[in-house]
Amino acid sequence: MIGAITHISNLDLPGLQPYRTLQRQQNHRDQGIFVSEGEKVVRRLFESALTIVSILLTPDQLDDYRGILEGRNESINVFVSPQEVLTGIVGYNFHRGIMALAKVPAPLSLNDAVSHARRPRLLVALDNIGSAENLGVIVRNCAACSADALIVGETSADPYLRRAVRNSMGTVFRLPVVYAENLRDSLQTLRSQHECKVLAAHPRPGSVAINHADLRGDCCVVLGHEDSGISASILSACDSCITIPMAAGIDSFNVACASAVILYEVRRQRGPVERS
Repeated sequence: MIGAITHISNLDLPGLQPYRTLQRQQNHRDQGIFVSEGEKVVRRLFESALTIVSILLTPDQLDDYRGILEGRNESINVFVSPQEVLTGIVGYNFHRGIMALAKVPAPLSLNDAVSHARRPRLLVALDNIGSAENLGVIVRNCAACSADALIVGETSADPYLRRAVRNSMGTVFRLPVVYAENLRDSLQTLRSQHECKVLAAHPRPGSVAINHADLRGDCCVVLGHEDSGISASILSACDSCITIPMAAGIDSFNVACASAVILYEVRRQRGPVERS
């Protein structure tokens, strides 16, 4: 439902503070909130079960969203602003007249994520993924290939960072996320308690080409840092390493691209993806 409609000519109101701090993401994380921007992403947010706090849009967009806003259960503050005010937030006309503020969903435990996944399970774990842009693309690839959950290691960026949400095109709203306090322990739990094979996407001598690996059973694919790959500590918690065959002289894909290739191979081996 619509809580209040406020027409603004600047961004000085206290309720607009989160929209003014797009470059200070730690503030958002501390408050348990995130900002989404762009027509497709915001619409997917409204289609989700996440709690929406407010929306910032142009007068034209208000007409389009009034019915959607009135159909929500929570009370949503609506801020209406001319396009030039919105453009001033990031300095250029990126978000196409609409942004929304929502609450990050409650943390999900590893056991809950595994128990709610249909077998054969497909999990993806992140070790020191630092780029929010890469992370967002990985999330999108996970959703496209029906991954059951994303396990975010303690050294990785948050998938609810603004750029990650944007690059995921809102698919993060439908992907269960587990925040691991100790990724190595979480991977060992998958192996010992859930009989899940843990596979490091790490090209090195002895790695198995993905087209020769058996990916049909329960598995967790671990992705590592954009430059240095997976750390030695995390590698020691994995069952084996897998790699993508490629031309001589090329040692790796970008991690986001690699995730798409590997996850597609998992789905290919398991059969067509079910569409909802």
